[in-house]
Amino acid sequence: MDAHVTNLAWLTAADAARRMAEGEITSQMLVQACLERIAEREDTVKAWAHLDADYALAQARERDEWRGQGRSTGPLHGIPVGIKDIIDTADMPTENGTPIHAGRTPGDDAALVAALRDAGAVIMGKTVTTELAVMTPNKTHNPVNPDHTPGGSSSGSAAAVADGMVHLAIGTQTGGSVIRPAAFCGVVGFKPTFGLISRAGVLSQSPALDTIGTMGRTVEDAALMADCLTAYDGRDRSMWPRSRPRLRDTVLSEVPVTPMFAFAKTPMWEQGEPAMMEAFGELTDVLGDICDEVELPSVFDKVAGWHACLQNGDIAKNYGPLLDKYPDLISDGLKARMEEGRKYSAIEYNTAREFQEILNGGLDEVFDRYDVIVTPATAGPAPKGLETTGRPIFNSIWTYLGVPAVTLPLLEVDGLPLGVQLIGRRRDDGRLLRTARWLVEHLSSDVDDADA
Repeated sequence: MDAHVTNLAWLTAADAARRMAEGEITSQMLVQACLERIAEREDTVKAWAHLDADYALAQARERDEWRGQGRSTGPLHGIPVGIKDIIDTADMPTENGTPIHAGRTPGDDAALVAALRDAGAVIMGKTVTTELAVMTPNKTHNPVNPDHTPGGSSSGSAAAVADGMVHLAIGTQTGGSVIRPAAFCGVVGFKPTFGLISRAGVLSQSPALDTIGTMGRTVEDAALMADCLTAYDGRDRSMWPRSRPRLRDTVLSEVPVTPMFAFAKTPMWEQGEPAMMEAFGELTDVLGDICDEVELPSVFDKVAGWHACLQNGDIAKNYGPLLDKYPDLISDGLKARMEEGRKYSAIEYNTAREFQEILNGGLDEVFDRYDVIVTPATAGPAPKGLETTGRPIFNSIWTYLGVPAVTLPLLEVDGLPLGVQLIGRRRDDGRLLRTARWLVEHLSSDVDDADA
């Protein structure tokens, strides 16, 4: 295998885009590098639900011809992207991780897929998801150590980016399905503010919670991709009319003052693993005077229950017809979630909805003093075995609140990645990502100084 071609698979998306614009490489070279990596590793990692190498190369040739004709190009022109297999694609199956939808061909692109094509991306294929994007594991393994889970439900997306199979990927989060797999696999995962990216054409699990997210190798990559997806779409009633946020520009801008971090253990802290607690103790020591420990109001103890009410109640409503029609094709775990969801009353559901807004008001007081909240992305590194995708206990609180979150692959335990999760004020995604980029550079400079 050509070492130069292999190395192209490991470029950041931003660097690959720059090199293509300068004529140093082509989209065909980039896609070929990814396909060679997939051929080498897919039998182990199993990240893909659908992949057509010939079609991927045909898209790359079209992108190169377009550029060669001197036409204007989009920010992702020629960049390989993986799409989670609950997101409709006109030219590929979308099977939602369930045999019920085997062979399903939507015929139309989801809004975000259309936006990616407009940006010039090469849609490499569909990445593996869990059953109907809930918790039952599928076939994907963690590329860092295949004996461990990659997380879920965006398991294939995280694994593909982490293993050099693709430069960027799309995930979705209803509990912890972007942040957790990104943290377990050691990549950057960005869950934006609820309603920033259209969900039109995406499997609806819980309209009160479902959020589109991006995965890449750097914060800039995650922002670059998100920028292409933020156009207002009236078909998604969770969106709000606003100007596009220009996240990448904000990420690359200088911070006006040194950021302040609020370390929040959250009510789930005691459920974490000792190694995680030790690692975060070391992190906060390194941050020193720019990091204060804060305690969230006691009402946050109820968030896990409210989140479960919304998610399981909506699962029961939206997936219930599938259970009634195909009971033998639904896992026992998902059946149990639906049975639980059917027990909630309208009062309980509406109370859970009401407190989403109320608790954001409480968080505003934290963000008046601090740029971001820093907290674990997961209870520990990826668990061994493929019987579980891990617990979203450190993610669902922020999904419930609809605030932006990003996980950074900054820590390690026993050779496995451990993500650092940063939380931003709702609808202030740019500041969150800029602070995340600053933190990565700040910690890297500390390491360099220590090695000098």
